Amino acid sequence: MTSTDLDKSIVETAYARWAPIYDAVCGPVMVKGRRAAAKAARTVGGKILEVGVGTGLSFDDYDATTEITGIDLCAPMLEKARAKMASGRYPQVKAVHLMDAHQMSFADATFDCVVAQFVITLVANPEQVLSECHRVVKPGGRIILVNHLYSERGVAAAVERWAAQKTRSLGLRPEFPFARLQAWASANKDAILVERRKVAPFGIYTLVCFERMAVQAAA
Repeated sequence: MTSTDLDKSIVETAYARWAPIYDAVCGPVMVKGRRAAAKAARTVGGKILEVGVGTGLSFDDYDATTEITGIDLCAPMLEKARAKMASGRYPQVKAVHLMDAHQMSFADATFDCVVAQFVITLVANPEQVLSECHRVVKPGGRIILVNHLYSERGVAAAVERWAAQKTRSLGLRPEFPFARLQAWASANKDAILVERRKVAPFGIYTLVCFERMAVQAAA
């Protein structure tokens, strides 16, 4: 079967082109999903990793109860994020790094929470990225995803399959199913699904939250 996953080079090229206009074009479109993910992360608090931090659009959504580290594969996007950091408005943002989420350089169990907004459907190997998020989050910590997920049936599914052929070069993949996330969790005995819900007002985006189960004390 031909893979529907995106090639890394396509994503890098596409988002380098998006960087100059990303905030203006995508900011208003993604604001509800972005804020929902950040709100869920704030309930966890502590050290938070933003995978696919991009231009730092989410910086405003965190507060002093959090310590944010961001990574992204796109250098032009990170230039925008670093300019925001240099303004002094975001003391909660400690660092952003050029890094591939498929192979992070962080030690195991570094973060209290990992957030990936509009990312997991775009990476070359979603399951590998999820496993890396799982590795770097502490036991008892959470992985919070927000994305548009494939409708899987009906007219919407047909439209998404058609759109997938047209939007690949833009670094988009509208036909990603929830079943892949569920299958990944099922294959990881200490990863459990704790939340799945549509984001108001229109339900275009879905918030999905996994928890890395805490190690049980020996009897």
